[in-house]
Amino acid sequence: MIKVNIQSSILIDESIKIYFDPIKMDRRNDADYIFITHSHYDHFSKEDILNLKNDKTVIIGPYNIYDKCIEMGFDKSNIILVKPSSNYDYGVIKFRVVPAYNIDKPFHPKENNWAGYVLEFEGKSYYVAGDTDALDENLDIKVDMAFIPIGGVYTMDALSASEFVNKLKPKVVVPIHYGMVVGDESDLNRFIENVNSDIEVRVLL
Repeated sequence: MIKVNIQSSILIDESIKIYFDPIKMDRRNDADYIFITHSHYDHFSKEDILNLKNDKTVIIGPYNIYDKCIEMGFDKSNIILVKPSSNYDYGVIKFRVVPAYNIDKPFHPKENNWAGYVLEFEGKSYYVAGDTDALDENLDIKVDMAFIPIGGVYTMDALSASEFVNKLKPKVVVPIHYGMVVGDESDLNRFIENVNSDIEVRVLL
């Protein structure tokens, strides 16, 4: 089961529960893994992480989240710090960290080494882009399902997102990062209209 709560808050719920950038979450304390793309408040929310965390939860994210993870009570062994262009294998899950940054905007600098994730899990592959523009260096990503921001301002907009997806060619694309801070239904419609018909657009927000 795949759910998108709001913004870029994603749940992959199969044999284990994998959350990405949780926000506005009820208390569940059921997370096996929490992936963080970067440290902005709408992607790295202490309150929501604590609502999902239990003693065994593993949190994965860029280096600048480490101190706050310790403050939240994560054991050092359950904190995995990552950087782009790296591969990680933890048996149950395998993932690659890919670049996520802005080309012509100041909000997500390349030098911050913030993360997008390509996850392999139970025979399926997922790309969670993070807050990023459409980067040519990520066009080699081949996945079953891609979660792509479309809201503009801080990320690629609906049109550039659709052009990126058409080059990426996932089986399914899920538009995210609209309807909370920036982006609305008109952006969603523009994105849907411009994605090639052989790619399934699955609206979960």
